[in-house]
Amino acid sequence: MLVAPGLAASAVRSLERAAGRPAEPDGTVPDGPYVYVGATLPDELRGDGLLWFHSVNAGTDALLGAGPWPAGALLTRTVGRMGERIAQYVLAWVLAECQSVPEFAAQHARAEWRRIPSELAAGQTAVVHGTGRIGSAVAGLLGACGIRTVGVARTPREAPPGFDAMAGTDEPVAARWVVSALPLTGATAGYFGADRFAAMGGATFVNVGRGATVDLAALESALHAGTVGRAVLDVLPDEPAVPGDPCWRLPRTVITSHSAGITADDDVVTDFTACLRELRAGRVPALAVDTARGY
Repeated sequence: MLVAPGLAASAVRSLERAAGRPAEPDGTVPDGPYVYVGATLPDELRGDGLLWFHSVNAGTDALLGAGPWPAGALLTRTVGRMGERIAQYVLAWVLAECQSVPEFAAQHARAEWRRIPSELAAGQTAVVHGTGRIGSAVAGLLGACGIRTVGVARTPREAPPGFDAMAGTDEPVAARWVVSALPLTGATAGYFGADRFAAMGGATFVNVGRGATVDLAALESALHAGTVGRAVLDVLPDEPAVPGDPCWRLPRTVITSHSAGITADDDVVTDFTACLRELRAGRVPALAVDTARGY
């Protein structure tokens, strides 16, 4: 078993106990079949010997975009408690908006005393694009606050746990918030463009999925036009954003540093162990990635 640098020594020891064998640092190509735990897959390890790659991240678009995936190699990912963390992030910004936190912060900076009425979140609607583990966690936490949640999927299906209803990708749904938890694939690159932003009717847009699913120029136009009321972006097409990047000048927008759902070492160990348990039982792990579809 190969383990990439970056994991804490305690996590590596836990991986060794789960696998029942010592972990070796990457840097050499093993003689026989191997399992690799890491964030990226070096070119020299993209050979026939790779049996299983467990990604320490939830997103696998960079892995799959770096070159052809080795034939027959299993790819699994780490989700851990990321869904909970991202759900809390989304809820925090939703409630901050309802309580006029940005306006009160601006008033404080001006030493201005002016009452601003609050807004109830309960009874309003949030549309969530992406109904997997993370999207479902977001919907579940928003729903616990009385917010109606509508999931968006390309193919008709029953509402997954956490969602009140489902809608098609181009089906209009009046919403107070639009949340993206989409992975980046060939089908989702530039998914949020001029047409989708024009249909949002002044909703706040929150992106906790992948930055390249958003056309930033189209978002800027929608913010100026008012069809998007505000934006909260935890991810960008190009990261990190340097001080002079135009994204910092988007109106009514807050950008955070891809930190809504930072993966913990414990998450890696827990999900690797769960995948190994399923493999030993002869099952395909629930966290397996369809490398053809990209998620």
